[in-house]
Amino acid sequence: MNKLAPDIIDSYNTLVMNLIAEKYNMSKMDALRSFVMSETHELLENADYGMTEYGPPAFLEMWECEKITGDPKNSIYFREV
Repeated sequence: MNKLAPDIIDSYNTLVMNLIAEKYNMSKMDALRSFVMSETHELLENADYGMTEYGPPAFLEMWECEKITGDPKNSIYFREV
């Protein structure tokens, strides 16, 4: 697996963490932990998947799908491919 550069991952982490924290009224630390420990985050980290074409709102939606269905690939972003 080729990992994305740490600065790119950190940028996504901050942006997605803020979206999760705001939408779900969570602390930023809890939101970050939930995102970083998710399969959605694993998809983001893997440069081979080219997931950086999606913005933070897309990762929020994938993370939500993972929380609801157990699989981030149930996201609308994967169904469109």
